Amino acid sequence: MFGQRDIDPQPGTHYRSSRLSAVNGQYFFATREGTLEGPFISRHDAEQSITRYIERMSMANKLLRHSSEHIDQLQRREAIKHSQEP
Repeated sequence: MFGQRDIDPQPGTHYRSSRLSAVNGQYFFATREGTLEGPFISRHDAEQSITRYIERMSMANKLLRHSSEHIDQLQRREAIKHSQEP
């Protein structure tokens, strides 16, 4: 569940802390991006939301990478097309 992203620094010494915190009976979780998500009624709800959040971020990363690759291909085609013009 805690995989390394492409933009994360290379392996080294890492310290993992809990992403969950409880304030006045409500649960929140912190993200790598620096946001605080919540409140959630229960710890279980917060943990499920963490899983969904990670899945969404992973999918967004894949879509971004795919879009970037597609744009690069289109730009290369245009460059080839322009270089072949008289």
